[in-house]
Amino acid sequence: MQFASQSGEPKQEQASPTISAALIDSLFEAPRPLLAGLVFVSIGAALTALKTSEPLIWACVGLLALAGIARAFDLVLYQKRKSTLTAEGAARWQKRYQIGAMIQAAAIGTWCSTTLLASDDAVAHMIALSVTTGIAAGGAGRAYGRQWIFQLQVSLVFVPIVIALALRGTTFYVAMSVISAAFLFSLMGISANLHRIFMRALVAREREAALAGQFDTALNNMPHGLCMFRVDGQLAIMNHRFGEMMNLPDDLVQSGASATNIIDACIDAGSISRESGAQILHGVRELQVKEIVTADPVPAGERTLSWTIQPMMDGGAVLLLEDITERKSAEARISHLARYDELTALPNRVSFRDEIERLLMNSHSAERLSALLFVDLDQFKQVNDTLGHPCGDQLLCAVANRLREMLRPEDFVARFGGDEFVVFQQNISSSEDAAALARRIVERLSERYRIDNHLVEIGASVGIALTSPEGASADTLLKNADMALYRAKADGRGTFCFFRDEMAATVEARRILELDLRKALANEEFELFYQPLVNLKSGKISTCEALLRWNHPVRGTVSPVDIIPVAEDMGLIVDLGRWILRRACMECMKWPDGVSVAVNFSPQQFHQRDVLSEIRYALEVSGLPAHRLEIEITESSLLRNTQLTHDILSQLHALGVRISLDDFGTGYSSLSYLHNFPMQKVKIDRSFLEGIDADRPLTLLRGVARLSADLGMAVVVEGIETNEQLELISADGTVTEGQGYLFSRPVPAVRVRQLLNASHGRHIHDGQVVSISSRSFA
Repeated sequence: MQFASQSGEPKQEQASPTISAALIDSLFEAPRPLLAGLVFVSIGAALTALKTSEPLIWACVGLLALAGIARAFDLVLYQKRKSTLTAEGAARWQKRYQIGAMIQAAAIGTWCSTTLLASDDAVAHMIALSVTTGIAAGGAGRAYGRQWIFQLQVSLVFVPIVIALALRGTTFYVAMSVISAAFLFSLMGISANLHRIFMRALVAREREAALAGQFDTALNNMPHGLCMFRVDGQLAIMNHRFGEMMNLPDDLVQSGASATNIIDACIDAGSISRESGAQILHGVRELQVKEIVTADPVPAGERTLSWTIQPMMDGGAVLLLEDITERKSAEARISHLARYDELTALPNRVSFRDEIERLLMNSHSAERLSALLFVDLDQFKQVNDTLGHPCGDQLLCAVANRLREMLRPEDFVARFGGDEFVVFQQNISSSEDAAALARRIVERLSERYRIDNHLVEIGASVGIALTSPEGASADTLLKNADMALYRAKADGRGTFCFFRDEMAATVEARRILELDLRKALANEEFELFYQPLVNLKSGKISTCEALLRWNHPVRGTVSPVDIIPVAEDMGLIVDLGRWILRRACMECMKWPDGVSVAVNFSPQQFHQRDVLSEIRYALEVSGLPAHRLEIEITESSLLRNTQLTHDILSQLHALGVRISLDDFGTGYSSLSYLHNFPMQKVKIDRSFLEGIDADRPLTLLRGVARLSADLGMAVVVEGIETNEQLELISADGTVTEGQGYLFSRPVPAVRVRQLLNASHGRHIHDGQVVSISSRSFA
């Protein structure tokens, strides 16, 4: 049974309609616990009747049952009608609740007192007192309605009990009578305190809503953009005008963004440059009155913005944004000479070489340095292959424009051919000047491009060669910068590197590695290891991910991190991927029927023309059923929502092959991938486990897992290493499978067969079979 309360409440006619509605609705909220209480007290009464066989107690059981049924009917009926209730209707429902609550309370008090007086059975007495006390205590904890109703309820329950206990006459029962009376007053006090807190919250919420509405109206009708940051740098307020001017998403305000996040979002949206963003962010952090004027390129031309920073008395700052752009007259295009690149209007290879030879000759005796920066675009070939050469040409023009924007008047940039650009930087004081320019080039060229309604993302790697006091020829600088570029790409791309003398030896070592890699592939010197994915409900291994290993006779174990990029650069990744796919399918045939094998596909391998034929052939040769093969792809394979990509995935799905989106949570991780492409599994990246014991990382992980599960996809969390992580991710049941060192490290094929044979009915932990309950994964 439920007891709702309110103490010291204002008269209903004095309360606002919102508060009155909330108070009345609280009487009927959470009907299930209340209904459970009605059933529980009826059962308790029936037990005392059975124990004592007293007719009067049986009569009380009937009264309790009838009252409970009537109240249950009212509760269910109210839930159906509350959305359409008027103020008069709500008042009538309050009266109905009051009558039902009084009858129910009187019935409980009558039953308990009758049990105490009509029987000497101590067990029946204990049942009656404990059930009544528990129901009353639960009612105090749910006191959100009318206080006077609760006071009448608890009085109707306990006054007869106190009298009955006193009439028993013995010392024990008299003491119990006193305790019950004290308990009655304690319940009233607890309920009154809870009600006061509830009323304060309701009134405060209503006042805040009114003020917030007025403030929001004023804020969003301002002609200026406005952001307010708290003393900790977190965003407090952003108006719609600011979001429109900066092309920001609507949900950024609710995301708990900081000043850094807001400026980064403006940069990512292409509204301001990274340099402007750094200048604005520095001004916000200084907390001084300051006006900053920025001029950045936008699709319509150059836009000039005025940023006014106003510190607040309690810390934090207000940032006002005003568009003060005045369009400049377009300058006439300069006619291109034969020595210029026709597409980008930059000097070509021949022109660049002649020009830097002249500049080097003139500055040979100068004390200041010069630098040659060799720039190569990453993932440019993928743009050409997926979007076509016209889009690739537009992208090259956009890159050329960005390079022009970053250079000083005395610097020199040219297109060397394909996706290669060269920059000559004059009159610098130290190598740090060249590093700063290279860093800006990498960052600026890595920002997104919009080409023919496509969002294109590429990267850039830069090799730098400095002039020496002894002087250097153009050819020497170009060769040295090219070797430095090679090293930058080997270091993971998207970075820059200075030329050093030992790089010549590194280039030779890379050449030998490429030869060894070709030989290893031809002689099948590779080996596949397998890491289990464990079903968190059953505790059994459901899938094993195939992972490449290469034990070089001289180099020892070579990491896949070193193998895959080289194989991609050499164009061997397709052949290597084909070998991995076939070997993994053959190995899977040696496993139990319910276990699948997961094979990673690189973007190059996934977008090859005959990828479907290769998968069909691997399944046919091995005899593996299609549903036991999982293809793991990363979001880079889905970077463009092309019809070709969608068709490949659809045909694989029709074939029965399962598709997993790997490393979800890295990169941009667009949720549209989960909606637009036919995938059956999402593997959440191990980075989500960092700081998972905090609220926000755990909430984010569970939110992504729940969204994926609601879309009908299995959810895997990678990188699980501790039982604490496992308990946190499996608490709400949305994560389907787990993978990580907690269960097993990657192991050879022979070892994984042992694990699979042993896993039925048992679980895997750190490469060892451990018999544990399935509740460990609950």
